[in-house]
Amino acid sequence: MKIEVSTRIIHKLSDDYVTHLCTFNHLFPGTIELLEYLQPKYTLHIITNGFKEVQHGKLNQSNIDHFFQTVTNSEMVGVKKPNPKIFNHALKMAKATAENSLMIGDNLRGGHHGGDLNFGMAAICFNYHDEILADDIIGVEDLSELKKYL
Repeated sequence: MKIEVSTRIIHKLSDDYVTHLCTFNHLFPGTIELLEYLQPKYTLHIITNGFKEVQHGKLNQSNIDHFFQTVTNSEMVGVKKPNPKIFNHALKMAKATAENSLMIGDNLRGGHHGGDLNFGMAAICFNYHDEILADDIIGVEDLSELKKYL
């Protein structure tokens, strides 16, 4: 069975998808407190595989967008983490070096193996999902634990 859908409906569905996806936000306990602790001491940036509109919408809806100087997304670079190109692009935008940067992520597949550790950037895994981590990966289960490494 073939169903024809107008271009107008396709665009409406696409817009609705992006709009509603931004409303599915969840900040972990201690997120705001950690960001308030980090911001005066460090320049904060985001590297994400998410869509630009969705990520900016989530940051705005969560009221944490003002903590971050740059947001690098896979759309703007044309590759996803853990491809080194996205890390290089993010570092250029941030005017930073891998040696003077720290990545805090929550997904070993999306960052900590292919990107951070092999890219020369120190990394800490926010291991809320209780993965088994390799010995060379620092993991924390609560955001407040990050302070002891910074």
